[in-house]
Amino acid sequence: MGVPPARIVFDESDRSAVADAVAEILATGALTLGPWTERFEQAFAAEHGATHAVAVASGTAALEIVLRTVDVRDRDVVVPAVTFYATAGAIVHAGGRPVIADVDPATLALGPETLEAALTPDTAAVVLVHIGGLVTPEVDALRAICDRRGIPLVEDAAHAHGSSYGGRCAGSFGLAGAFSFYPTKVTTSGEGGMILTESAELRDEARIYRDQGKGSFTTNHHVRFGASWRMSELNAAVGTVHLRRLKEFVETRRRVAQRYDAALAGLDGLRPVTEPAGSRSNYYKYVALLPAGVDRAAFKRAVAEEYAVRLSGEVYDLPLHLQPVLAAYRRGPLPVAEDLCARQICLPVHSDMTEDETDRVIEAVTAVHRRLAG
Repeated sequence: MGVPPARIVFDESDRSAVADAVAEILATGALTLGPWTERFEQAFAAEHGATHAVAVASGTAALEIVLRTVDVRDRDVVVPAVTFYATAGAIVHAGGRPVIADVDPATLALGPETLEAALTPDTAAVVLVHIGGLVTPEVDALRAICDRRGIPLVEDAAHAHGSSYGGRCAGSFGLAGAFSFYPTKVTTSGEGGMILTESAELRDEARIYRDQGKGSFTTNHHVRFGASWRMSELNAAVGTVHLRRLKEFVETRRRVAQRYDAALAGLDGLRPVTEPAGSRSNYYKYVALLPAGVDRAAFKRAVAEEYAVRLSGEVYDLPLHLQPVLAAYRRGPLPVAEDLCARQICLPVHSDMTEDETDRVIEAVTAVHRRLAG
């Protein structure tokens, strides 16, 4: 059957628990903002050592809501070039201007120097992205830069469920963290997002924004320009059930990553993005960099056609400042981001990946690399 780029894992007990929850929800008729949403919020907050959590419709909504609460309208928001479109899209939809910064080649994240270079007199916020689930060891230095200027640090933790640095979980380093539960994430609710924060004020504002800006659930008095950003009870039930597997899933992924690290260490020119000291990735993605001059499309095609191994999608193949829709915010060149995005590949990592599958990926990548890179 080969090795697919991703696999969504719900075992029989998970499916049974979800079915029971759905039956309960349908019987009560409470389909949104009910007890399952509260359970999911409480469980996700506890899993990440956070005080407050607000469940919303998507990770993009989570980030936009946070940016709306700090009011970035007509102001600059620093964002790394190596991230998904939605990071900048949330800024634009919240009324801000993305200022796109280069990244640290070791972590694919903002570094102190790249952040300093992107700050302006009108910076309203900084968004730190934990690409592939890796929390940069520079996170405290980045927070200190923001604190000195009175600028909130916001974490785009869409990839980082269960990731940490120095024993602290992703989502706990800034004013708030925004998580995604898109189906391919380490744990999923089908669709959905979550805001984590220590700020009761931000929590309360987020609850208003997610429900069309209403001052209370039972009235039609709208006090903010919110939207339909609620998470359904059905999604919350799926997320609550799947979250129980987070630690198990992360451990499986880390074992796969350790085997990849050992295998790639023997290949000249194919460099994995490894964990710095103190960082503990969930390995949502396992990122490696091809040698300069190797055709990525040819590499991916060869491992797929010759070994039935399909590599995961890159994070990301086109840096943010080169995305056509963001041409108005283009600045650059941003040479590190451009180089990383052009050369990165992502080896498949599944939450139930077998040793045989891991061996097959290693065999395929090793053989194709040696042939294409010499």
